[in-house]
Amino acid sequence: MDFEIPSDIRTKLAELDDFIEREMRPLEREHMQFFDHRREWARTDWENDGQPARQWEELLAEMRRRADRAGHLRFALPRALGGQDGSNLAMAMIREHLAAKGLGLHNDLQSESSIVGNFPVVHMIDALGTPAQKREFLEDMITEKKRVAFGLTEPDHGSDATWLETTARREGDDWVINGAKRFNTGLHNATHDLIFARTGGQHGKPAGITCFVVPTDAPGFKVDFMWWTFNMPSDHAEVTLSDVRVSASDVLHVEGEGMVAAQHFLHENRIRQAASSLGAAQYCIDESVRYARERKTWGKPLAVNQAIQWPLVELQTECEMVRGLVYKTAWLLDRGGHMQATSMVSMANYRANRLVCQAADQAIQVHGGVGYSRHKPFEHIYRHHRRYRITEGSEEIQMRRVAGQMFGFSRAR
Repeated sequence: MDFEIPSDIRTKLAELDDFIEREMRPLEREHMQFFDHRREWARTDWENDGQPARQWEELLAEMRRRADRAGHLRFALPRALGGQDGSNLAMAMIREHLAAKGLGLHNDLQSESSIVGNFPVVHMIDALGTPAQKREFLEDMITEKKRVAFGLTEPDHGSDATWLETTARREGDDWVINGAKRFNTGLHNATHDLIFARTGGQHGKPAGITCFVVPTDAPGFKVDFMWWTFNMPSDHAEVTLSDVRVSASDVLHVEGEGMVAAQHFLHENRIRQAASSLGAAQYCIDESVRYARERKTWGKPLAVNQAIQWPLVELQTECEMVRGLVYKTAWLLDRGGHMQATSMVSMANYRANRLVCQAADQAIQVHGGVGYSRHKPFEHIYRHHRRYRITEGSEEIQMRRVAGQMFGFSRAR
């Protein structure tokens, strides 16, 4: 077994570090209000339903343009889309590496915006879309001329997505959609929304759910309000659809098999989310160790106290174990072992997301009163990553998936 980081990934990490110092840090210093203790207030347009402020969105767009020009943004995309066919293992290592640098313009997880783009919907449409859909959306999504949101969760259905109540019925050559979506992220500026609706089958069964690419300016499509959340700004919308009409060409993938599209979105995204949480956890630990070595109480460094040492030792041990799990899972995915890696993706996801919350909380404790302040980044890290323990399948759902494989329930179904 070889535990060395592959040479091509080491080279990429060095290129990214150089790009960050040359291009990102100077731009970041010009706009420090978005990264220091003012970050939540500067990023949020409080009088516009708590949506992201225009200046903040413009800064993120400039970051992505520079990253694209430098050849980093599309790294994980296929070469046909200008990418480098970046592997799951490479993406896991990159996302961990960037998150371990702490808050910065290079990698803002709150907005899912990074110099190395994740692009889960681009991957989905590239894999499952029709030739016409690929022509219409792929390049425009990468360059942000079009923005496609993801509408699966509903007011009465979250993790139990197969019980969703949004429906679509045929009317001639068209489909007419009625229903509601909740926490529909990205609706503050989306041009289209992926709407999952039941078109047949039985409640509670994945068969019969269809995914539609719906223009957000379609008659009957309404963004009611944004949910204000633990970490602001918010682009998490409540949406209602009243007799929204779309054509048969707006079906993504196959009628009745929309959950295949949903799982395609979630699978690779979960392992990359886990890698980001791992990197942020490592940042919290490293900062706590550094502070404990510098801070003197009663005439000696805080670090000599076992009450400080041991919690951080526990967290560092957990980091090492989770790192091995994340890398192995990504390695399996790269070898086509999606079925074999399914439960491992869930293990890595829930453990990493729980770990970063524990690490941020401990960092606050080690830093004392200043750790509790917004002048340190730990409260922001905690508030952001806390949502990962719920979104894209709560940790209880992830554990149930692992249990299903362990006890044979998944195989029986």
